[in-house]
Order: sequence, then structure tokens, then C-alpha cells
Amino acid sequence: MLSYQHSFHAGNMADVHKHALLAWSLAYMTRKDKPLSYLETHAGRGLYDLTDDAAVKTGEAAQGISIAADWFASDHPYRQVLDRIWSKHGADAYPGSPLVAAESLRPMDNIHLSELHPQEFAALRENMAPYGGVYRQRDGWEMAMSMCPPEPRRGLLLIDPSFEVKSDYQSIPTTISKLHRKWGVGVILLWYPILTDAPHKPMIKSLQRALPDAEVSEMSFPPARPGHRMVGSGIFAVNAPYGFAEEAARLARLFHENLKPA
Repeated sequence: MLSYQHSFHAGNMADVHKHALLAWSLAYMTRKDKPLSYLETHAGRGLYDLTDDAAVKTGEAAQGISIAADWFASDHPYRQVLDRIWSKHGADAYPGSPLVAAESLRPMDNIHLSELHPQEFAALRENMAPYGGVYRQRDGWEMAMSMCPPEPRRGLLLIDPSFEVKSDYQSIPTTISKLHRKWGVGVILLWYPILTDAPHKPMIKSLQRALPDAEVSEMSFPPARPGHRMVGSGIFAVNAPYGFAEEAARLARLFHENLKPA
């Protein structure tokens, strides 16, 4: 699907949820002095300007990171990433998940990113150049299936599709089950939107039947603008790092305490 561009949505409350847990997970995993692999299927451009026309048009960042940045103490991994990005690129910059990962990883770790959209891929390659890694203009699902298990085998795969392809809801449980069978030790994080008509629910039920030990983290938030269908964000975590559930619960409390119900 080549119509989706994350610039319209960068820095929204779903990004706060996803990136806070991603940064926390990688901070935990990099405590051990062993290399790891980071893979991402739908990378986007990696770095966003929250003053550009796309971000201003939707207003999602204004209802997201602009509100939530101060929820996080200076020693939280997500806030540490944000502070480093702001020092390098200015206060209007926002890191996509590739930069959240790159700022969290070490020289010994490997990064593999896929992005199919030609313009987004060109921007991704430019924005990620200082960090190294392997970037592919390729379907992310194909990349994940062909690479898993990666080398080193210890690692994390982020799956962050747009869900504009409606069949994703039906195909994802089978695909993630296959990936888990191929890469039994890998941490797999699936992000999904929570929309007003809740198309995610059958998908999550299927995933839980197949992978009953996985963790589920869901956050609710008000729509960014009148008529906007997204009222929450979810992460399905296979082989979640130790303490993930507690960190997700702490984040849920922050959402609940600081936001009015959707």
C-alpha cells in the first residue's frame, strides 16, 4: 500500500504509546552485553518535522507528544531519546521508530529496516545515514519472513502496518504465528490502531489463541479531531522483555490520569 504517509500522524498519542514501550524494551534488552538484531517492517521516513503542512493539517502531534512529553521523567528511555533528537534537530523534530531504535542501540547491534514507499524510503535512507544499518525498499512482511531468525538471533521485530489494507486484520495472526515458529526467541511487537468500530478485536482474539503467553497493552485517548475514528492504540507483544507488563501498566496510568476518556 503506497498511499500511507506517517507524516500526517507523527507524534500522535499512538506514537507516544508505541515509542515509549519500544524505547523501554530496547533499553532493557541492551543491558546485557550481547549483540541484538532490530528489524522493522514498515519503517516510514524515520524523522519528522511537526511544523510541516501534513502534521499541522491533522493536528495529531498537537494532541499527542506536545501534551505527553512532560509525562516522562528525564531518565525514562523514551524521554532520553526525545532529548537527544531535539538537541540534534530542534524542538519541532519527532523520531519515528527507526530513530527511536537507532538512538537506543549500540554499535554492536544490527538494524534492518523495510519501507516500500519510494519517497519515504529515500527520506529514510537520508535520515538514517548517520546510524548505519541495512535499509530495503521492499515489502516488510517479505523481509521479516526471509530474515527470521536473524543473526544475531537475540533481537526485536517491530511490525507497524498502516492497516489501510483491510485484509491485514485477517492475515496478521497467521503471519505472526509463522514468524514465532521460525524465531522462537525473538521479541515481536505488533502495533495496531483501536478504531471506533473495533476491527482489531477478532485479530487479537486469534493472536491470543495462538500465542496465549503474549502481553497486550492498550491505551485509550480522545480523538485528535472531530470525526476521527482512532480512539486508542494497542501493542501485542510476543516474548515481551521482563517487566514489560509493569511498564505498560505504568504507562496506562499516565494516559488515564492525564487524558479525558475518549
